[in-house]
Amino acid sequence: MNPAILFLLFTVLLDAMGIGLILPIMPDLIREVQGGTLAQAALWGGVLSTSFAVMQFLFGPVIGGMSDRFGRRPVLLVSLVVMCLDYVLMALAGSIWLLLAGRIIGGVAASTQSTANACMADLSAPENKSANFGLIGVAFGIGFVLGPLIGGLLAEYGTRAPFWAAAFLSGLNALFGWLVLGETVTDRIRRAFSWRRANPLGTLRALGKLPQIRRLLLVYFIYQFAFIVYPTVWAYFGHARFDWSPAMIGLSLGLFGIAMAVVQGGLIRIALRRFGERGTIVYGLLFSIVSYLAIALVTSGTVALILTPLAALGGVIAPALQGTMSKATGDDQQGELQGAMVSVNALAMILSPMVMTSVFYSFTAVTASTYFPGAPFVLSALLAGLALVIYLRPLAAGRVT
Repeated sequence: MNPAILFLLFTVLLDAMGIGLILPIMPDLIREVQGGTLAQAALWGGVLSTSFAVMQFLFGPVIGGMSDRFGRRPVLLVSLVVMCLDYVLMALAGSIWLLLAGRIIGGVAASTQSTANACMADLSAPENKSANFGLIGVAFGIGFVLGPLIGGLLAEYGTRAPFWAAAFLSGLNALFGWLVLGETVTDRIRRAFSWRRANPLGTLRALGKLPQIRRLLLVYFIYQFAFIVYPTVWAYFGHARFDWSPAMIGLSLGLFGIAMAVVQGGLIRIALRRFGERGTIVYGLLFSIVSYLAIALVTSGTVALILTPLAALGGVIAPALQGTMSKATGDDQQGELQGAMVSVNALAMILSPMVMTSVFYSFTAVTASTYFPGAPFVLSALLAGLALVIYLRPLAAGRVT
């Protein structure tokens, strides 16, 4: 494999690991620096998670636009160095405010996913873009699996150990990138940086001038909004419906992450050859609708474990949408497009947890008229159906295939 592509995959993998790596120790760490109860720690954990997502939403287009102007290489390498220093800050933090500052800085630095995707687009032939974006999904899936597992093991050595490990890995990857990554932005595709365009609304407005991109970004947002039900509600759902232990919940999430890696790294290529990008998106959304409804209604923990990796088959949607939009966008707008997608995803990460947890609370609280822990998954099925309707709607200026 091209060493530059390998570096990009490691970068995305570390981004995913960095999020999951610290999850097992966050409750203890927050109480260590702030005191209080576990419930209060959970509230601060929500603040830390939201601040991270907000920074990604705001800075995704900025980082992507900067990579269009100054190049992918310096943006990626500087961001990795900043991320390394940020983990050191969090490892040494003695107050909740320093942890919050660390999450804010980390959210900015982790916005490099847009640049990694743009660099992958630069390095990929048009016919290979969707499949290579699938490799990005593989890297994220592996990081999603390894992060919590490694974080839980390192927690045996103290609440700060995962941060030191993340700092070491980020620094090591920065060195690897410095050695193997060449610049992919040439004068032909280099574009001036504009603050008016380098913000979420400006970027979406600029790309929205292309009707097919506007429509596909909306489909992508709705799909991600629905998909986030898994990391947001799954632990609570497993406990309420099946009385699962944390270990069993971790196992089910691990199965899901592995299945996502298999789907986006291998099955996506088969689906693209068999159905094309348009058919892959359609069948992926249909399968997602069925999966969400099945999970919402299942009453057996064993069946739920079987459904967990099967639900990952809907993971073909995101890379197929990325490939479709990338091919419909000019070479000089790849960073801007990927920045917009990061912002759209971050916006879904900001809004969806609040909606999904509110729906879960409404149907599981003592005062609930109907006890139905699967309600958030029904909502996700409805959202996936809405995304399918929007995607299939004919365009006034032609149809994207």
